[in-house]
Amino acid sequence: MTRLLPHPILTPVLAVIWLLLNNSFDTGQILLGLIFGWAIPVLTIHFWPEAVSIRKPIVLLRYLAVLLFDIIVANFTVARLILGNPDKLQPIFVKLPLDLTSDLAISLLANSITLTPGTLSAKLSDDQGHLLVHALNETDPDTLVATIKQRYENPLKEIFESC
Repeated sequence: MTRLLPHPILTPVLAVIWLLLNNSFDTGQILLGLIFGWAIPVLTIHFWPEAVSIRKPIVLLRYLAVLLFDIIVANFTVARLILGNPDKLQPIFVKLPLDLTSDLAISLLANSITLTPGTLSAKLSDDQGHLLVHALNETDPDTLVATIKQRYENPLKEIFESC
């Protein structure tokens, strides 16, 4: 079964992304989206270093809702900062110590940080012990670290790693 459908969650996600990119929900586009959603994971199965195991799907849905909310709020915040007085911005680099061990979870954390406007994951240490994060406007690095850990890292650990 895993050879025919290696990533059952990725297939519908790719199909929905296809439909959104085409801005069409015609039968042909739905069928094409499902074909792409099935073919891409099948053709790329050898590139996946580990099997994806979602331990808590409800936590994943909550995580996605929090991430989407943070992206929307951060867009308005960054727009206000840039359009307001950009000379008063206080950019900072922060070392975020990682509790995650899974490559997938670390990658998702780094991407989540980068997707949220105003923050950017800049570099993963060679030992994967910390992530260098750039913030556009931050006065308290400890608060930034605590927020990222609480809102992103802890749920990812619950979702993808055994606690």
